[in-house]
Amino acid sequence: MSHAVARLRAERLARSRKPFVARGSRGERCPGCRVLPGYCFCALMPKVEARSAVCLLMYDVEALKPSNTGWLIADLVADTHAFGWQRTEVDPALLALLDDPQYAPCVVFPGEYAAPERLVEEPPALQSGKRPLFILLDATWTEARKMFRKSPYLDRFPVLGLKPEQLSRYRLRRSKHDAHLCTAEVAALCLELAGDTHAAGALDAWLDLFGERYLSAKHRRPLDVGSPAQQALRPFLAGA
Repeated sequence: MSHAVARLRAERLARSRKPFVARGSRGERCPGCRVLPGYCFCALMPKVEARSAVCLLMYDVEALKPSNTGWLIADLVADTHAFGWQRTEVDPALLALLDDPQYAPCVVFPGEYAAPERLVEEPPALQSGKRPLFILLDATWTEARKMFRKSPYLDRFPVLGLKPEQLSRYRLRRSKHDAHLCTAEVAALCLELAGDTHAAGALDAWLDLFGERYLSAKHRRPLDVGSPAQQALRPFLAGA
């Protein structure tokens, strides 16, 4: 696995002073899909194209967590970038990406936390003709609010305040608010807004299959290759 989140994970592990052990970890995991090998679904990964790009700012050990869904975005969206977030330091490569003239960056975050003049209802790229670059803060809700407040280099960009109609379907981590979507759900909504509807549908289906396999492995349930989640992924597979 060589995408941006996998590389960030490897870099973060290299800096760790002790091995990272995921909560509830019970053994070896597939390095590609991060579930127990007997439940691996790497062979089902869809190949889709998207004009949109994604920039993931990941809080500390987020890239190390098997339940992280930013990884799923990098699986499918080829132009995905991932950076570790630090309050006092900014990766020069991140700043270079944000200044790349081919992109129209926007921060994706609930609108009630942003100044009204920064809020937009659609990706600014739709008007500029540039490629959208969605900046997603990949963290717990408390951490994400801290990142939003303490990242002044993001203050110059508009804020896309999504108003999703559906409640979160993600079941691997609990939030106090059902309307708080996981990172992959947010990314799928962004792709839909940008016109990358096929990629958005594939990401939603990929997330559902990940959740199903992850929980099946956790509880040692029999593998169901005909499950609704796997059937929903079929339209996005090559040759479908």
